Amino acid sequence: MNVSATKIAILFDEFIKIENATEKVVVSPPQLESPEITSTGKRITVTLNDSLKPNTTYTVDFSDAISDNNESNPLGNYTYSFSTGDAIDTLQVAGYVLTADALEPVKGILVGLYADHADSAFTTKQMLRVARTDSRGRFCIKGVAAGQYRVYALNDMDGNYKFSQKSEQIAFSRDIIEPSWKPDTRQDTLWADSLHIKTITTTPYTHFLPDDIVLRAFTEPLTDRYFIKQERKEAEFFQLFFSYGGDQLPEVRGLNFDSEGAFLVETSAKNDTISYWLRDTTLVNQDTLAIELRYLATDTLGQLQPQCDTLEILSKKTYAKRMKDRQSEYEAWLKKEERKRKRGEAYDSIMPRKATKMKTSITSTLSPDRNVPFEFERPIMNVDTSKINLYMKVDTLWYRAPFEVIDATTYRQEYVPAANGDNPSDRRNFLVMGEWRPGVEYSLELDSAAFTDLYGYDSPKKKYGFKATSADDCSTLFVNIGGMEGQHLVVQLMSRNDNVVKEVATDNQTAEFFYIMPGTYYLRLFVDSNGNGRWDTGDYATGLQAEEVYYYPEAIECRAKWDVTRQWSPMSIPAYRQKPSAITKQKAEKEKTIRQRNAERARKLGITYTPGQQ
Repeated sequence: MNVSATKIAILFDEFIKIENATEKVVVSPPQLESPEITSTGKRITVTLNDSLKPNTTYTVDFSDAISDNNESNPLGNYTYSFSTGDAIDTLQVAGYVLTADALEPVKGILVGLYADHADSAFTTKQMLRVARTDSRGRFCIKGVAAGQYRVYALNDMDGNYKFSQKSEQIAFSRDIIEPSWKPDTRQDTLWADSLHIKTITTTPYTHFLPDDIVLRAFTEPLTDRYFIKQERKEAEFFQLFFSYGGDQLPEVRGLNFDSEGAFLVETSAKNDTISYWLRDTTLVNQDTLAIELRYLATDTLGQLQPQCDTLEILSKKTYAKRMKDRQSEYEAWLKKEERKRKRGEAYDSIMPRKATKMKTSITSTLSPDRNVPFEFERPIMNVDTSKINLYMKVDTLWYRAPFEVIDATTYRQEYVPAANGDNPSDRRNFLVMGEWRPGVEYSLELDSAAFTDLYGYDSPKKKYGFKATSADDCSTLFVNIGGMEGQHLVVQLMSRNDNVVKEVATDNQTAEFFYIMPGTYYLRLFVDSNGNGRWDTGDYATGLQAEEVYYYPEAIECRAKWDVTRQWSPMSIPAYRQKPSAITKQKAEKEKTIRQRNAERARKLGITYTPGQQ
């Protein structure tokens, strides 16, 4: 190996190649001008374009980028080090980076050290030494000098090695670490093949500490507020999209129409998407709506300031086109009824008015802790409960059963009190709530016009039959949580694809799940620090970490008629070992193959191979 100024040449005893050098190879200290890394025959050449700092240890970490040219066998964990001073710093710092919300390994994120312990260092200075995580989310920062450091992770989108954009994924720790080492031994297994162990040996090695740092990565909410776009996909309403919501809705004034009382306003959960339904059909038929829009937007100093825009909102389909489509639809209906008349069948002479579109996810079975949802294409202005009937079957007879119809907004306000600040205006989603008795059959019958929308269109006549799930067909899960005293927890039952099946909030470290269908499940919880019922990300400027998430490390098998009890101490197992591999999306690459090939190379060279050595 030869070092001359800024060029490094590394020679091998076989033809090699290097793959994804820009992604896998990391030079530390970080280089603002990207190094040039090329391979030719048996040689790799690294050209450092930045000037070298005096008395500094440099490392070029190739990870698994180097492989032989014939079989593409990787040379794993190879690092080349040199110093511009009299000594090479050899300490190492290692650990894991996981996503804060799901404990998924974060692959390829930069992890760096700062000797400057000020919070501002992460946003104003380059990282001192860096490494990149592998497929397990594991990092190892090498060539570290003795001292005290703080450690950060950064998805560096602009390549300046510091946190400069809120859209960059980050992780940070308030702990001060002091790298050290100690002599240690570990067990090493040499495999004869993929199934058979050849030998098990105990090998001495230098154990660098700390080697179990856990960083939980998150992306801060983009709170800068600005207007994105307007859209009018349907003639009946238009939407305004903002980058971030606010407590104060924008003011809309019509320039070519009277906007006083003209709208029924719907808002998203965060007030970042606002829908304006046109109450007057005259406005619906108007192709262009000119409005003056007043709202608060973030200025260059990060402060909210009044903004005024003039917009022309065009209907995606013109009034003439809608009338043409309606005429074509009428002519098609007329031909159909004429054919019926000629065949002597019953026919209509007046085209019936369309019903408002309505859909539901109800199936033949209903969990007793669920309700029956209905979703409509337009806001509902009237619910006639006299035209809604719920019957339950007792023995062979049908009896009326009590129920309540409630819109989604009211449901959240009355039944989800933790959802403060998260109350969208929603008149298109409704729930039929009943006292569902396990094992009992029900019939939900809707006469026509049970629901009437904003434009006077009525819902169609419908009948839904279903049975409330019997307790004998389900399982019950009781979870006793230890070590989380005094914290408000949200415990979630997860499916195989890591989706939430059921969730409960608890302040007493116990969680109970009822009416669980037989199957394999997983458990996750998060510490709901602000009590809003949902997981929240962190904020670096205020030193706020993302709300902590924990996974139960094993699958839970639930069977019919079984009561399952689990004891869980979330903090007893390191976070990087908690999430079961069956539901971990970021799968670890095969490490055993790399270790075997490195050991074989060492044997050919007549040296003793220690896993992890460079």
